[in-house]
Amino acid sequence: MTLNRVFLVGPMGAGKSTIGKYLADHLKLQFADTDTEIESRTGADIPWIFDVEGEEGFRDREQQVVEEMTLWDDAVLATGGGVVMRPDNRRVLGSRGFVIYLYASLEEQVRRTRKDRKRPLLQKGEPEQVLRDLFAIRDPLYREIADHVIETDSCSPRTVAQRLVRELTSR
Repeated sequence: MTLNRVFLVGPMGAGKSTIGKYLADHLKLQFADTDTEIESRTGADIPWIFDVEGEEGFRDREQQVVEEMTLWDDAVLATGGGVVMRPDNRRVLGSRGFVIYLYASLEEQVRRTRKDRKRPLLQKGEPEQVLRDLFAIRDPLYREIADHVIETDSCSPRTVAQRLVRELTSR
């Protein structure tokens, strides 16, 4: 099996960026992150974009970046947690590469994001309830496009990446 495009999806705190870097290193691919690319192109961080353009403006930018970056060869691409909310993103991700859903339980998401002030959606309301609501909507969408699901709760990011490498190279 040739894996030249691997896309990581999952909720906030699942470890997409951290695991993605390890995975890219093991697979000898480049690593890229849609949120980092958006920040690089705009010269602004994600919370600022949300403040100025709202979530819809951010999702427009995200869709454009996903459209372009999913064509990059020899890459592991970490996506934002809400990327699956747009049908076009799900279609592009599902048709252009191998999609891995990094599953994190609600409890683990809460633990991992508790002190993070850079996540705009968690700045309004009760973070645990926001994460619960997002999970209810997004989990089925992650599963819809996933070629593989791996649980990230009880392992270090390096261990998850090593398990993924074993799984991917045995296919």
